[in-house]
Amino acid sequence: MKLEITYDHNDNKMVNEENPMRFITAAVATLALTVGAQVATAAPIEIKFSHVVAENTPKGQMANKFRDLVAERLAGKVVVNVFPSSQLFGDNKVLEAMLLGDVQMAAPSLSKFQKYTKSLQIFDLPFLFKDMDAVERFQQGPAGQKLLGSLANKGLVGLGYLHNGMKQLSASNELRVPADAAGRKFRIMTSDVLQAQFEAIDAVPLKKPFSEVFTLLQTRAIDGQENTWSNIYSKKFFEVQPFITESNHGVLDYLVVTSAEFWMELDDGLKADIKKALDEAIAFGNGVAADKGVSDKQAIIDSRRSQVVSITDAERSQWVDAMKPVWKQFEGQIGADLIEAAVAANK
Repeated sequence: MKLEITYDHNDNKMVNEENPMRFITAAVATLALTVGAQVATAAPIEIKFSHVVAENTPKGQMANKFRDLVAERLAGKVVVNVFPSSQLFGDNKVLEAMLLGDVQMAAPSLSKFQKYTKSLQIFDLPFLFKDMDAVERFQQGPAGQKLLGSLANKGLVGLGYLHNGMKQLSASNELRVPADAAGRKFRIMTSDVLQAQFEAIDAVPLKKPFSEVFTLLQTRAIDGQENTWSNIYSKKFFEVQPFITESNHGVLDYLVVTSAEFWMELDDGLKADIKKALDEAIAFGNGVAADKGVSDKQAIIDSRRSQVVSITDAERSQWVDAMKPVWKQFEGQIGADLIEAAVAANK
């Protein structure tokens, strides 16, 4: 069949000489097929989730749970690719990469946000929370939830808190009272609060990467460190530290974070579905963290490689009295009202 197109100057339109309507119908059908093909081949939104620990840790298991929930519920719309063990970025670089769009989610320790907001330093204050239940009450309460938005002016959005646990003190000598730590070198994360914490007991804080801690302890380049039971066990610090004091002096948690630009580009329905999956994954990860805190502590005791030191209430009071002035030192940066809310969560 021959299709001829002419231009009718009187009606100011193109006409198919054989069948005018056939030309219009064919054009519409072609357009519909083209649009349909584009929709069918549209790639799902990719979320690159970068973290620094192994997949068998609470954080690693949380990230994988999130990936699996999204795959189950949002197949074809969203895909989560998890990059553990610093395969993409370390915690010191991941936030910069996120702002550049190179990664969409991460879960750095709360101490890593110091240069983005001073408010989150509250979680580094020594002896502020009596246990993880108090931490949970504060984080899920109005003050803790408000903190999730404290990074907004830096282009970041806090999505939820992930637990690791309460911190203990390990050392090459037995630590029962603050005087036992005087002059000793302790590895800390990059945190001005943690630096002040050890300086308050006349110890020497050294900011070193987590990946270097075992070697530093093994070679006696440092005398001790602070960490959770799960980190002390999984990284084998107990094998090169003869003493671990059950101090429960601080909390080590993470903040699951994304970029404001990425988050705002999602439509409300998709955003709600992703957030629901993430909340469930975080709850799962927090359960793993709680279980590992108990089992890993017992595994350390059973190994007999390190002695777990239980301090008396009187000895603990000496640590509290020595370190509590750090609260006042950082009150201006953190906010007195925020510290009061955290104290209230202990009740």
